[in-house]
Amino acid sequence: MGNAGCSYFHRGGSQPLLGETIPQHFAAVAARHPENEAIVSLPQDARLTYAGLAARADELARGLVGLGFSKGDRVGIWSTNNLEWLLVQLATARAGIILVDINPAYRAAELEYVLKKSDVQAVFAIPSFRKTDYVAILRQLVPELDSRQPAELANARLPALRRVIVYDPAGADRTQRPAPGFTTWQEVLAASDQVSVAQLDAITATLDIDDAINIQYTSGTTGFSKAVVLTHHNLLNNAYFSALEMRFSAADRLCVPVPFFHCFGMVLANLLCLSVGACIVLPGEYFEPLPVLRAVAKERCTALHGVPTMFTAELEQPECRELDLSSLRTGIMAGAPCPPALMRRVMQDLHCPEILIGYGQTEASPLTHITSRDDTLQRRVETVGRNLPHQEVKIVDTETGQTVEHGAAGEICFRGYHVMKGYYGDPEATSKAVDADGWLHSGDLGCMDEEGYVRITGRLKDMVIRGGENLYPSEIEAAILEHAAVAQVAVFGVPDDYYGEEMMAWIQLHAGAQCNEEQLRAHCRERLAHFKVPKYLQFVDEFPMTVTGKLQKFRMRDIAVEQMKKSEAG
Repeated sequence: MGNAGCSYFHRGGSQPLLGETIPQHFAAVAARHPENEAIVSLPQDARLTYAGLAARADELARGLVGLGFSKGDRVGIWSTNNLEWLLVQLATARAGIILVDINPAYRAAELEYVLKKSDVQAVFAIPSFRKTDYVAILRQLVPELDSRQPAELANARLPALRRVIVYDPAGADRTQRPAPGFTTWQEVLAASDQVSVAQLDAITATLDIDDAINIQYTSGTTGFSKAVVLTHHNLLNNAYFSALEMRFSAADRLCVPVPFFHCFGMVLANLLCLSVGACIVLPGEYFEPLPVLRAVAKERCTALHGVPTMFTAELEQPECRELDLSSLRTGIMAGAPCPPALMRRVMQDLHCPEILIGYGQTEASPLTHITSRDDTLQRRVETVGRNLPHQEVKIVDTETGQTVEHGAAGEICFRGYHVMKGYYGDPEATSKAVDADGWLHSGDLGCMDEEGYVRITGRLKDMVIRGGENLYPSEIEAAILEHAAVAQVAVFGVPDDYYGEEMMAWIQLHAGAQCNEEQLRAHCRERLAHFKVPKYLQFVDEFPMTVTGKLQKFRMRDIAVEQMKKSEAG
């Protein structure tokens, strides 16, 4: 309910919040639906029922405990989408271990930062993917892997790290040890013999719903990622009530092309399905449009998640018109605004009449707003819907902090069970994000109507959204400035028909220094994930500035857009 004339909305719920930990709830769901398929991994040709998934996850949890890991320890996973990722997610929760999600596109510097920032004590990793040799990067960061035994790792750069566990998705229980210091997947499972099911149950019984269970990384305005600490209560309730908004049940099958390391995949796909007994269908280790469509047809999926660019790519496949996609009903599109034309095509050509628009952020577990299948098409494309049950939202004036009237723009703020526990090891940043009254300040601008529907109007944060990925210019600027020839740089977003926005960098070189576009691009590729490398690099002699010497990125963007328009016009 809302206040008359005031941009505040509290949505109650017909069902109370869940008061269980993730392993408690999962055990109950698995007991109700033991023979239901829980996950189908098509690239691995693997299927597990809920009973099978529960047994495999328990074995892995006992193995982790057998190796000496305990409640509150931090274990990372650096991998693409696969069955083992889900097993690690469930096993760590079962033992009260905090799972640290790591982007598989990260390079050495980014990986080292995450491992160090969150004091990771063990990390699961696949050997390689595409052109990235994960083992080589790990050996570079931890040279002791070449000479020490697995239980004897001691690295000055990463003092908390005790184990590096490697697994091959093509056959995890047959993983080869790449160097003496690595632990293999099968060795973790072998350690399960040291811990009984009763002992594991006793550990799970000590867990509290407000215990931290996950650390997800999100880029910050300072240019460095922040470690968002989330609890059982945060994640389980967000996943469960999102499932209810989708009218999801044990009869549903969700095709998941979004990455597991991201909150979209881990919470709104994996945990969402597991909260109600539905099936997770993996079309591939990473996103490719055609395998997604084939997975939907082959597995008779009823739902499909993705960012707008994913749906666009799927619709552009010739087979989209030939495959039987009639089983589809719903899904969540999030990460970027959805054009009305795309929404119509998804509803008609992909047979998703109940496709929903979602909005949120990692610090909010992540979903705060979602449209309803009963909303008009106009509301589904012009707003992000209303907040989930048991959540509060308000729009405040960016100067005074006062709640604004309906229709007025301001900063969107959230309060409720879904607000993060805090940033790991950073109380100062936590207090800046969550105020004394418990309101999480999103950094996004929006307005609210009389019925509580919110429309996003802009961003306070200096952020670019490229195909659903949140990119922060300050991080890219810091990497570019590491080049000896660069004196100053400004990174900002420019419009793009496909991704919504692309990154552009204006670069000023030191006097007399030389550097060309290809050299600078290669420099960026060595330090940044591929999607963070700016598409456009422009060398300039000077920047637009205020009288106080501050860069005026809005003027740079206007100049760049005008130049692009002239170039397109010929």
